[in-house]
Amino acid sequence: MTLDEVVGLIQPVNGKSAVKAQGRLDRLTKPLGSLGRLEELAVHYARITGDVKPNIPRGVIFTFAADHGVANEGVSAYPSEVTAQMVLNFLRGGAGVNVLARHTGVDVRVVDIGVAYDFGSVPRLIQKKIMQGTNNLLREPAMTRAQAAQALQVGIDLATAAAREGIGLIGTGEMGIGNTTPSAAMTAVMTGRPVADVTGRGTGIDEAGHARKVSIIEQALDRHRPDKGDALDVLAKVGGLEIAGLAGLMLGAAAARVPVVLDGFIAGAAALIAVGLQPLCRDYLIASHRSVEQGHQAILECLALKPLLDLDLRLGEGTGACLGMGLVQASIKILTEMATFDEAGVTERD
Repeated sequence: MTLDEVVGLIQPVNGKSAVKAQGRLDRLTKPLGSLGRLEELAVHYARITGDVKPNIPRGVIFTFAADHGVANEGVSAYPSEVTAQMVLNFLRGGAGVNVLARHTGVDVRVVDIGVAYDFGSVPRLIQKKIMQGTNNLLREPAMTRAQAAQALQVGIDLATAAAREGIGLIGTGEMGIGNTTPSAAMTAVMTGRPVADVTGRGTGIDEAGHARKVSIIEQALDRHRPDKGDALDVLAKVGGLEIAGLAGLMLGAAAARVPVVLDGFIAGAAALIAVGLQPLCRDYLIASHRSVEQGHQAILECLALKPLLDLDLRLGEGTGACLGMGLVQASIKILTEMATFDEAGVTERD
């Protein structure tokens, strides 16, 4: 399916299913609402999928990897070659996302959508490279509009295939040295916040590095003038390939009525683009956590998403999404496995 087709396929979520799920939750052997946000999460899952008594969904984290030309401006504490090295670490199962994915029982699928490295033939690596990293957004647009659309299509295709495979829950992950810079640039444009308010320290740059990062983003926005009303324009001018892949993944999942569990700041920036392309996509998103990156709060407020966790995370990769997916699965077990008062023969309150 093309981008336009997917955008047209996304429908409003199912309110009737939500009412039925809430009705069952209210009959379970517990005081009304006593499981708090787990109950809200179960209702939201039913609202998205239309399934009032679902099976526990198979979960997959898609971790998109790409490099960024702007990393040459010293916006990260780590060199660009770390992107490729971490991709190999993901494939070996040695990264944080692998550990938490094993803990929650979800799979990790690694996608090379724009790493500045030739991996050759590597088992289990999904090779969808658009280009060897984006251009330096300080000097020129990060991508052409066509390249940005192509990267979106990669995510759409992966989500569509996953849904056909029977995957019922998709998590977002990413790896790309320098990617908090384009994320902050897009966040500033899409939320209307000042650059300094949405730009954090990423991998741990010092005060001077942070000031330089803010200045670079301000210069890039002044030079390229991305159009807030045209999300694809914003993505192409100051975005990233892995961010585009994630945005496409969200759109493809929403078209298939598969819930998407967002990771942190980078995934949030991708969500701004996905929702900019199709506002209905927002209701298919679940925010796993609130990142330490200061721009993430602006994204959550803009999208009106309430995070499940607040653990001071800022790693990315899909680590927060893994934990969030575990909570989604727990909420479904409450909905489907817990007995009602009638089933258990327990007397209800007066």
